[in-house]
Amino acid sequence: GLPGAIAAWFAFTTPSAIALILFGYGVTAFGDAVGSGALHGLKVVAVAVVAQAVWTMAKSLCPDAKRATMAALATIGVLAIPSAFAQIGAIVIGGAVGWIALRADAVADHVDLGVKISRGVAIAALALFFAGLIGLPFLAAAYPSQTMALVDSFYRSGSLVFGGGHVVLPLLQSEVVPPGWVSKDAFLAGYGAAQAVPGPLFTFAAYLGTVMNGAPNGVVGGLICLLAIFASSFLLVIGAMPFWDALRRIGAVRNALLGINAVVVGLLLAALYDPVWTSAIRSASDFGLALAAFTLLVFWKTPPWLVVILTACGGWALHAF
Repeated sequence: GLPGAIAAWFAFTTPSAIALILFGYGVTAFGDAVGSGALHGLKVVAVAVVAQAVWTMAKSLCPDAKRATMAALATIGVLAIPSAFAQIGAIVIGGAVGWIALRADAVADHVDLGVKISRGVAIAALALFFAGLIGLPFLAAAYPSQTMALVDSFYRSGSLVFGGGHVVLPLLQSEVVPPGWVSKDAFLAGYGAAQAVPGPLFTFAAYLGTVMNGAPNGVVGGLICLLAIFASSFLLVIGAMPFWDALRRIGAVRNALLGINAVVVGLLLAALYDPVWTSAIRSASDFGLALAAFTLLVFWKTPPWLVVILTACGGWALHAF
């Protein structure tokens, strides 16, 4: 039930959240050094990690010409119109195109999730989910403060993730970098470091809150961002559980999800180019380091934490010598 969900979330999230908050304090202490040496190596490893995610997701989510084309068009669209609204629009269009033009396979037999949540509780959770998604932007405008803006941005980012944790990268980047809350260099260094810690990738939000320019930041900022990004998923999972087995049997829903997932690959590919590639790859040496990290991840199946350490050491060596 709900107590078990909270306990599991706390146990799964706490170690990586603590590690990334501490790393955030380290990045803040280094100041201008975030763009050099080992920290630049963390930016380079982000290239390899995101490239691996695009590679893996494209193979499973874009296996045919229609979905590959949808991904490519989504990439072009969000690069041409770099904003969070363009990403949301691409997801909506992808769902509509999938509903019309794609055909999902039939689902398996009934699946019992093993947890009994009443429809009343589920409807209340869904109402809260949509109230936050729709209402928080108005609250942030009516009561302007960085705290309210952070809650709005991170809640919205958590609400729109489809297809895997790496999809949060373009959503968060468009929320925190353009306003100047977090520099592009600090963002990518933290994303690289997040690959080396256990737990869900959403704990990257704790790092972002820690290194935020302006209050709230530090531990308080980290906790605010962490809770905001997870709140939406908690509400959505609770709200969807009693209805999920019925929803997954509706062909139109499955078709729309095929389109959404294809577009998500395009969003991640756009993020691989900008900001990840454009910020991290400054020379042939950087490209070689990223290629080595990608090869280790994809073909040698090297643990991500080890690739992060090796690439950070490689970045330090390139900077030192």
